[in-house]
Amino acid sequence: MADPPTPDETSPHLPAGFRVERTRTPGRYPILSVFPGLGGLETARRLEPDSTARARLFAETLVEVVAEDMWMYVAPHDEPSILRLRKAVVVPVKDCVVVGLSHLAESPALILFLDIFHELCHVRQRQAGRELWDQSVSYVTRPTEVEAYRFVVQEGRRLGVPDPVLREYLEVEWITAAEHEQLWLAVNQTGP
Repeated sequence: MADPPTPDETSPHLPAGFRVERTRTPGRYPILSVFPGLGGLETARRLEPDSTARARLFAETLVEVVAEDMWMYVAPHDEPSILRLRKAVVVPVKDCVVVGLSHLAESPALILFLDIFHELCHVRQRQAGRELWDQSVSYVTRPTEVEAYRFVVQEGRRLGVPDPVLREYLEVEWITAAEHEQLWLAVNQTGP
């Protein structure tokens, strides 16, 4: 049974039914045991319109909660060089979203909503044969990143999240202010 919603989980900017099991301890779980009901949200239908593929996505994707202080990422099937500086979770066969324990327990529900759908975009991209860790292009111009951020920004707007909040969401610690502006412009372009 899901935890009762916290006040920020009843925010007008979240879809009804979005829940987070914030008390999970480090370990690997089915995605729907960490985010109950996620596959039934309208955002999930927009992410994967085919009901069979959507059911498989939510039945087969895992979440690994780790004690390290981090956000979320899709666990690679083998360790890309960019992650060798940190202890990366590698899951050779399954699709798995890695999330830091404190991020899951303490971050606002809206951020977790945007993050999990951003990472699910990456899961779908990888399933389609796309390279998620392409180091030949910068993070803010990498097509998979732009596409995933564009999806969650559009979803945020559908839910009434103001642009300043969405713009702040894109201010990740590993990019510069100029790169942030470049990413904001890229996600607001129409087309690829």
